[in-house]
Amino acid sequence: MSFTLTLDFQYTSSIEKVWSALTDSNKLAKWIVNNQTGQPMENNFKPVVGHRFQFSTQPTEWWNGIIEGEVLIVEAPHRLSYTWESGEKHTVTWTLQNLEDGKVNLHLEQTGISNEQALGGAKYGWSNWFKGFDQALED
Repeated sequence: MSFTLTLDFQYTSSIEKVWSALTDSNKLAKWIVNNQTGQPMENNFKPVVGHRFQFSTQPTEWWNGIIEGEVLIVEAPHRLSYTWESGEKHTVTWTLQNLEDGKVNLHLEQTGISNEQALGGAKYGWSNWFKGFDQALED
């Protein structure tokens, strides 16, 4: 049995700016940070199918500080999917949709989560990271 995390975020922004915050490595470093230290995670992400990437931060006694992935789908500016591996291998898929009133809905689906503890950890991680997403949109 595996679990799936789904989260939705809405932003008053253009779909292109939201896409850029998801795919530009400099902008990713502004909101995907080490949850313990708040330091940016270095990354070499590129929105290119087949590109292997890594996010890295200072290791802890429980974690080596590395997340590895491979880009699976790039359909700018509406859909992005990649593997996300840090202990277990998941698939993360982002779907962007224009709403009325100049808003964009950003839908996250993370599949392949093995247990409820991992599901809770993923939800905590993304929810925490998204506190800084607005800053990446402004740049």
